[in-house]
Amino acid sequence: MPSISTMKSLLSTLRTRSSPLTETLIPSTSRTKLFTRFFSVPSISSLRTPTRLRSTVVSATSPVSFSTNVLFNGKDLPMEPTAPSGEIHVIVGPMFAGKTTALLRRLQSECDNGRKVAVIKSNKDTRYGLDSVVTHDGVKMPCWALPDLTTLKIKLGAEEYEQLDVIGIDEAQFFGDLYDFCCKAADHDGKVVIVAGLDGDYLRRNFGSVLDVIPLADSVTKLTARCELCGKRAFFTLRKTEETQTELIGGADVYMPVCRRHYVSGQVVIEATRNVLETQKLMDSSDLEAAAVPV
Repeated sequence: MPSISTMKSLLSTLRTRSSPLTETLIPSTSRTKLFTRFFSVPSISSLRTPTRLRSTVVSATSPVSFSTNVLFNGKDLPMEPTAPSGEIHVIVGPMFAGKTTALLRRLQSECDNGRKVAVIKSNKDTRYGLDSVVTHDGVKMPCWALPDLTTLKIKLGAEEYEQLDVIGIDEAQFFGDLYDFCCKAADHDGKVVIVAGLDGDYLRRNFGSVLDVIPLADSVTKLTARCELCGKRAFFTLRKTEETQTELIGGADVYMPVCRRHYVSGQVVIEATRNVLETQKLMDSSDLEAAAVPV
């Protein structure tokens, strides 16, 4: 569109420099109508918002869920109301840090507020039975013991699952489908998911999928225990036995929380003890073989 200065210049030229040809082709009155038609600005009252762009007034008591139409290939396609937004909260730390206690406290608070809660733990953990999540202090809450998280909806049924508000997951490191389940439950189903689990194994390496969920989380809580050797804050879990597999379910008979200094020194002692025991086994087997050879 021409600028205002250009229009004024053009109008002035037509008014002051009219030639016989200009007067013949575009009379004075016609020129005025022409400029009025193309360059006049309509009044504010004459502007109307297209029907498709008009907003709808929503009262403060209206539900926070909207539905609108989308123009696609010239047709109006209705959009479904958006699902409520979910949340993901992660609680991590070494063993004996109070992760399960923090989880149950949060879930109990949700229950007290009238929200529907489901608690899940892995069916691999049979230390206190399969029907409850139990803390080391004996506090417990009924739960579903499942092999994987995707079976929760099957166990509950679709209708019961839809009514859930909060899902608590204990010992989350044992669930291989943790990441996918949390994404779907929070992003698409609008659930609040609270995850509690170990952030590292006895070698201080990633354990399961707990750390993978952190980028999805609304909040992350790192708990600490008390070092059994010096009483300082314990960030790590030391395995006291000879087993080397990653998944070894046990309690204080197998694990203890330690600080960094005692983790390092403890690992040195455990490794030295393991080497001595392996050497002893080799010597014993050699003695047995020598005793089996006839003279």
